[in-house]
Amino acid sequence: MNDIITIKNLKIEGRPPGGEYVSIVKDLSLNVRKGEVLALIGESGSGKSTISLAAMGFARPGCRIAGGEVWLNGRNIMALSPRERHALRGDEVSYVAQSAAASFNPALRIGKQVIEAPLWHGVGDAAALTATTVELYRKLDLPNPETVGQKFPHQVSGGQLQRLMAAMAMSCGPDLLILDEPTTALDVTTQIEVLKAFKDIIRDQGTAAIYVTHDLAVVAQVADRILVLKNGEMVEEGSTDQILHNPQHEYTRTLMAAVRPAPHLVDHVRASAAQATVVSVRNVTAGYGALTILSDVSVDVRAASVVGVIGESGCGKSTLARVVAGLTPLRAGKIMLDGQVAAPNLNDRPRAALKDCQIVFQMADTALNPRQRINDILGRPLEFYQGLKGSARADRVGDLLELVDLPRNFASRYPGELSGGQKQRINLARALAADPKVILCDEVTSALDTVVAAGVIELLKSLKDKLGVAYMFISHDLSTVASFADEVVVLYAGRVVEQGPSKAVFSPPFHPYTKLLLSSVPEMRQGWLEGVADTSEAKAASAGSVVIGAKGCPFSNRCALAIVGTCEKTAPPIRELPGRLQIACHLPAAQLPLT
Repeated sequence: MNDIITIKNLKIEGRPPGGEYVSIVKDLSLNVRKGEVLALIGESGSGKSTISLAAMGFARPGCRIAGGEVWLNGRNIMALSPRERHALRGDEVSYVAQSAAASFNPALRIGKQVIEAPLWHGVGDAAALTATTVELYRKLDLPNPETVGQKFPHQVSGGQLQRLMAAMAMSCGPDLLILDEPTTALDVTTQIEVLKAFKDIIRDQGTAAIYVTHDLAVVAQVADRILVLKNGEMVEEGSTDQILHNPQHEYTRTLMAAVRPAPHLVDHVRASAAQATVVSVRNVTAGYGALTILSDVSVDVRAASVVGVIGESGCGKSTLARVVAGLTPLRAGKIMLDGQVAAPNLNDRPRAALKDCQIVFQMADTALNPRQRINDILGRPLEFYQGLKGSARADRVGDLLELVDLPRNFASRYPGELSGGQKQRINLARALAADPKVILCDEVTSALDTVVAAGVIELLKSLKDKLGVAYMFISHDLSTVASFADEVVVLYAGRVVEQGPSKAVFSPPFHPYTKLLLSSVPEMRQGWLEGVADTSEAKAASAGSVVIGAKGCPFSNRCALAIVGTCEKTAPPIRELPGRLQIACHLPAAQLPLT
């Protein structure tokens, strides 16, 4: 027997505050062998994360393991004492959580948190473990691996923080690795490096893995077997090839149908007729402290339109949204809202300017106050912007809930009683409470499964048509941007390298960086990961790292087509191409990538 983990007839129950226990995982059994990866797939609320936590003998607050056995390395860990189970975690079994932002202690430096588990388990002293983690950082393609451990969590991007959490989990060399949506927050190029690192470690160390995800293209690259879940029950199990290409259950076929096509295959949005500009970003330079993130960025958002902003993690997408919102003051340039120059700092803007421009943050878990009911979360902006109180406020809260396709009785609930997709709808409803002209959407679908994310995108489209609201839509999901955005801006190292109508950006010719992004979108076929990692674009990209503030083209040290002696020394010209496409590149238009 070479099973690392065997779960038999698992039953898990949960209850809302003050309520009765109900069954949420029903009589589930699974096993994972040494060196094997089992993927758990299904919609939000199907029990994926709950089951993966049970593999460590753990249940969330409000839940309990009501029956069944969990065998890890030949021991039924449910028969162990809580102290004995605790001793296994981080040593024999490690967990990579979905939300790295909520998992790190913001008051401690990253390096201290990464070495905490091996230090506690007596693997080595702090100095030796710190040296070992630098190699892990390098393997996970983290920038500045020698110094990143000295930073605090808020000083790195979301994608970098997710990779640092992976380093934390792998620091003890566990027998079982539980990966709960580990690449959800990562851009496509970073995803390749992280997936490859996971595959290498699982192969080299013979680690067993349970991989929880809603991204079926990722499943095709890493999983040996797939278990499909719905409402806490297994509906289908089989090899990766069988599930992807010959699913037997209707629910599995529904999941497959929700997979978004590659960006170049989608039906692109037709560019809207000329509308008034509601947001104009002009030659903006901004950053944090002495670090410059955005350099000379210019973007326009027109009324009732969608501008997609894409690029790798750390390229400045979220910083751009924060600058427009006034959360991060700019150093040079200007922001215009509805034709008026906006004060750089949020505190200096009049209430009308605040009302017109709202932001929806990436992680609804951390954006919503867990101690406030939905009625209060939505009611506060209604009082602040609309002056509504009492029954008028309560009625409008109900209207907002219905506007985002949620029942009016959700007003009495707390955020903890909602699913991930429902929380994000509340996040959006809060922005709509101000009746804004533009909403800055910062990775609003990145943490959602494909079915729920598709529902949120349809909701955004519907609201745009009903209310005439415009969006600056920041995402690393290129397929979603391609199908949703009128215009697309490609950012790299804080600079705009390409922009234009969606169809023009996602059709040749491409900027070399745009080409890298498009070629890095996972395909739902096994073996794709190994093939794309061997391309000249991927090899050149992995050989260099992002350099903020580069003298010439910032992409020159990662570009397979770089002109030595020119690209690294001189800022690239902006080439005006047919179809209102702009590309910042030294290559003549005829030499830009076409495939």
